[in-house]
Amino acid sequence: MGDNIENPGIYKLSEALKIADELDLDLVEISPKADPPVCRVIDYQKFLYNQKKKQKEMKAKAVKVIVKEIRFGPNTDEHDYNFKLKHSRKFLEEGAKLKAFVFFKGRSILYKEKGEILLLRLAQDLEDVGKVEQLPKLEGKRMTMFLTPKVIKKK
Repeated sequence: MGDNIENPGIYKLSEALKIADELDLDLVEISPKADPPVCRVIDYQKFLYNQKKKQKEMKAKAVKVIVKEIRFGPNTDEHDYNFKLKHSRKFLEEGAKLKAFVFFKGRSILYKEKGEILLLRLAQDLEDVGKVEQLPKLEGKRMTMFLTPKVIKKK
């Protein structure tokens, strides 16, 4: 029946409303399809407040997945590669997923092997902090590979 009710049971609507009114609370229908319908005598505003609070807590506990992108060209030189490797390592250590891709412009699509080698080299250089979720895959003019951070067990 609800808060502060001595003997819960089946009541007529008028009696239930009278009980709710005496306690200065609301009569709230919980399950309308039941036979007879289930109602509770509660403070409705407090009920709504608690529901919002629970939803907010659940939302705060939910894991937010961040995807960072690193873009390469098929002919990326050593300095640029090392610079992007350093950033990739930092992203994975922070717990973000990494989407590394090689973008082919014009006729550079002829060097798709170079792009695949570059991405596999990146995966090998980052294997201590991340693992490959999806191997290099060519989609149109870009070859994409996904890396996820390795879970570090905390003691």
